[in-house]
Amino acid sequence: MNDIRHALTIDAPLERITDLAATPEGLAAWWAEDVVRLPGDEAVQLGFFDRTTTYRLRRAPESDGVRWRCETGHEWAGTEIVFRARAAGPHTQLEFAHQGWAAETPYFVSCNTVWGHLMFKLKEAAEHPAAARPLFSRSGMDTGGARLY
Repeated sequence: MNDIRHALTIDAPLERITDLAATPEGLAAWWAEDVVRLPGDEAVQLGFFDRTTTYRLRRAPESDGVRWRCETGHEWAGTEIVFRARAAGPHTQLEFAHQGWAAETPYFVSCNTVWGHLMFKLKEAAEHPAAARPLFSRSGMDTGGARLY
C-alpha cells in the first residue's frame, strides 16, 4: 500500500484545525465549495467540477485525530484520509496522511501535489478565516494562477 503524507505548522488553535478537518462546513472553507452532509450518519459528499466527480467520505473512529474513509472514487475507494493535530506552544502541528492507495499511479502522484496545495489552503483557513477560499469551486480550481496538473 502507498500513502501520501504532509506535515506543517499552523498559527491557530488545535480546535480550529480539528473543526476544519472534521465538519462539512470546515471542509467547505478550504477543500471543496460543494460539500453536502448526507442524512443519517457522519458522511459527506464532495462535488468537484460541477459534480462530474464526487467523493463520499464517512467518519471513522480515530483516537487522536480525524479520520475519513473514502467510499467512492476510482482510486480513492477504500483509502483513508487522516488528520492528526497537536498543540506545539502557540502553534499547532498538523500531520496529514491519505493512506492505503493500491498503487503509485500517475493519479496518485497528481493527488500528492494537490494535497500539498490543500494543506496550505487549510493553513490559510485556520490562520485567516475571513479570507479562506476552498481550492475547488463548483466549476474549477482556485490556484492563484498556478497550474497544479
